[in-house]
Amino acid sequence: MKSLRPLRMRGLRLYDLPADTGWEEGLHACSRFQSLDDPERFAMYFVHEGPAVTETGGVTDAWDHHTLMVVREFRRVPLEASALALALFTARGGRAASVVAALAHFAERAVSVYQPSYLLLAQSFEAPHTVVLITGVHERAAFQAMKPQAFSLELLLPELQPLLTTAPEWYAYCPDRAFSAVGCPVSQYAV
Repeated sequence: MKSLRPLRMRGLRLYDLPADTGWEEGLHACSRFQSLDDPERFAMYFVHEGPAVTETGGVTDAWDHHTLMVVREFRRVPLEASALALALFTARGGRAASVVAALAHFAERAVSVYQPSYLLLAQSFEAPHTVVLITGVHERAAFQAMKPQAFSLELLLPELQPLLTTAPEWYAYCPDRAFSAVGCPVSQYAV
């Protein structure tokens, strides 16, 4: 007998303040990130049941909302990240596959070298030129392993720069106070 599991989809919402960022029904995980260049710019990564739709019932547009297709994912169970980061890459026309391939190779090496708590490399379904890399590390464990600068993309950037329309956008984890556990730097509802 076959049993149907609920369809869980990953999404990314990019927005500027002020914006309604409250939780919606069916969310299983949600992580908010703040741009390192623009304090008014945010990205929200979430896992939810079924496709994302707007209040009017239509599918959300690609400018603000992205349905993420996983390219590579690595997760330690249980997740014990003390720091999360997000990088957003926008590929030039016809270069999305090259960007994804370079980042996938980086992700495989990073898993071997840094043994992260979490790593997700995904591509937007609505805008395939948009590629997302989310990393999570346990800073104390990385420090004890003498790897304080885990997931540095510095060596990869010279290869990526010619493939991108703009420089990568960097985001740092910024928990929503309403949902983060007291005294816990990464919310229990994060990635």
